Amino acid sequence: MTNQTVFRPATAPVSPSPKHDQPNVVARFFANQTAVLIIVLIGMVVLFALINPAFFSIGVFGNILVDWAPIALIAIGETFVVISGGIDLSVGSTITISGVVAAFAMQAMTTAGVSDALSIVVGAVVSLLVGLLVGLVNAVLINEAKLVPFIATLATLGAGAGMALVLTKGGPVGGGPPTAINLSVPVLGPFSYPVIVVIVLAVIAGAFLHRARFGRYTFAIGGNQFSAVASGISVKRHILKVYLLSGGLAGLAGMVTYLTLASGSPSSGLGDELNAIAAVVIGGVSLTGGVGRMSGTIIGSLILTTVTSGLIVSNIDPNWNQVVVAILIAAAVTLQTLRGATHRRKS
Repeated sequence: MTNQTVFRPATAPVSPSPKHDQPNVVARFFANQTAVLIIVLIGMVVLFALINPAFFSIGVFGNILVDWAPIALIAIGETFVVISGGIDLSVGSTITISGVVAAFAMQAMTTAGVSDALSIVVGAVVSLLVGLLVGLVNAVLINEAKLVPFIATLATLGAGAGMALVLTKGGPVGGGPPTAINLSVPVLGPFSYPVIVVIVLAVIAGAFLHRARFGRYTFAIGGNQFSAVASGISVKRHILKVYLLSGGLAGLAGMVTYLTLASGSPSSGLGDELNAIAAVVIGGVSLTGGVGRMSGTIIGSLILTTVTSGLIVSNIDPNWNQVVVAILIAAAVTLQTLRGATHRRKS
């Protein structure tokens, strides 16, 4: 047997990854939307506190959180809707009509001598039911009438606002429980009872979005509806649930607004649908669907209310609020675009 020499090709050395393929600390920071938002929020608090030291106080923080609570509620619902690939323009008028109907219910109960506590509980239930009804109408228009979400919710936006004006004849509805407004007073540092409830609901909503099947279905439908159908997801049923959730939270926001004003106003909530969408966009939710985090929405809504309160405390023209919000939205969308372009280059 002859010995044979086996020639093996030399193994090419593995070259290390180029440095430009490894994101640096700055790139990783800007890739984390939540971290960016936290820095922006802290920066705003510091800025307004430097302009007016009174801004950095428990009383001001309490007012910010009271203003934040209804915006956060509708932004939470809007987050689910937008991630699923839709949009809900009716949340602002839902706040209005639910608060007005609840105000009439509480007015009647107070006149009949019912206790304040029971009247407030009934008012909360009524506002929730009104919100669920609006969400049901939106879902039916989208699923059965085949209207695009923009048109469907635009219709209910106008209907809700108009109905509130018809019922109230343009004036506020008072005469409810006298102690209702006390619930918006801070009881634990800057936190009032409605704010505490909203924080709990935000935590639960975040768990549902990121840990539960409901959230996975929401992301799947927003990412690719055809694939979601092929995977066995009942898209119509889930869309119904999403809009019921959005409507219900908007209804509760109407009750929170009532507790702040101690009346049901036909003008409360009008325009808040834009605040909800702004909070969602600033928080990093993609308007094309399938992308977003609840933490971003919560911080985004907090940034909006901080800007509003900061301008007031600093004696700056409140009209600048729209300019600042517009800049924040543009910056958030730009950041999303740049992040998407980076991901495409890597792939």
